Amino acid sequence: MDHSALLDNYRFLAGYNRWFNQRLYAACEQLPDEERKRDRGAFFGSIHGTLNHLVWGDQLWLQRFAAQGVAFPALGGRLLALPEGAVHETILYSEWGALRAQREQLDAAIEAWVRDMPPDFPLQTMRYANSKGVRREHPVWKALTHFFNHQTHHRGQVTALLAQAGIDPGVTDLIALV
Repeated sequence: MDHSALLDNYRFLAGYNRWFNQRLYAACEQLPDEERKRDRGAFFGSIHGTLNHLVWGDQLWLQRFAAQGVAFPALGGRLLALPEGAVHETILYSEWGALRAQREQLDAAIEAWVRDMPPDFPLQTMRYANSKGVRREHPVWKALTHFFNHQTHHRGQVTALLAQAGIDPGVTDLIALV
């Protein structure tokens, strides 16, 4: 079976992730820090809180992918380390510069990881425990799809919060990369 189309899709989504994040963080920098951190009634309160959630979620999912028995050099080192007890609303990076730097490092690692992914990896069975300790088992491609969809979902929330603050991040549609 030819898995190239499936891998090409995830490589495209990894590039979209980086491109969108670059635009989003540039738009966020038009606001002072206190405005980025102001509670705007979103799931994670503020723009800053939502962006922290995305970093937390990406690190958690990348840890799960890295634990599937395939060597992924791009996911090594301290990049994916989370503090003990970190949960979905944990502010991992209170300083804007540190948050942005982690985002850039994660995006580069995601692109390298997907670029170097073995062709059959998306079809393997993934085994892990969710954040509540419930054991899960399903094809890797389902988790990969969730991983990229989760990013898009919360970035959409950030664009809405930016719009409420009078900031236009510009075009963010996936099709703009075609």
